[in-house]
Parts: sequence; C-alpha cells; structure tokens
Amino acid sequence: MVYVIATLTVKPEMKAELFAAANDAIAGTRQEKGNVSYELFESTTDPNKLVFVEEWESAEYLPLHSKTDHMRAFGRVAVKCFAAPVQVQIITPEKVEKR
Repeated sequence: MVYVIATLTVKPEMKAELFAAANDAIAGTRQEKGNVSYELFESTTDPNKLVFVEEWESAEYLPLHSKTDHMRAFGRVAVKCFAAPVQVQIITPEKVEKR
C-alpha cells in the first residue's frame, strides 16, 4: 500500500475551474487498476489550499496514473490554476516504533 498526498495552492479566481476539471480526473482515477481511494479536500484554514489524498495498492501504479488521458486533461487545466508549485509526498504505511 502507498499513499500520495498532493497539496495544491490555487489562485482564488481559478478555483471553480480547477474543481470542474478535478471532477473528471477523480472519476477516471477511481476506475484505474490499483486505485483504492482518491479524494480532494479543501483546507479549513486556507480556502485556496486543496489536498488530494490518494491510496494505491502499490507504487507501481503511480507512473501509469500520471499518463492517463484524464490526468493529462486535468494537468492542462490545473497548471493555469496554481498559485504555487504542487507539493507531493509519497508515504508508505510502515509503522514508526515508539521511542
């Protein structure tokens, strides 16, 4: 299992356009092989911060995901909407031992 956390900072005037494009990307991604969940959340402290939280069966699916038609279409719209570079973290569910 692998998790991807992608934090987006969006231009306020472009937020509706990004949400519209995200709906198609989310629907398409949820149909991809290896996808367990794919959600978009809005920050409660900064309305221009959005976070994709993704869960995948393994990291091998991530390169395939980025090449899908729905993600390429999303990317063409999203790049115009960003106010800052996207921050992406890939996380594995390994437990941290208590010290």
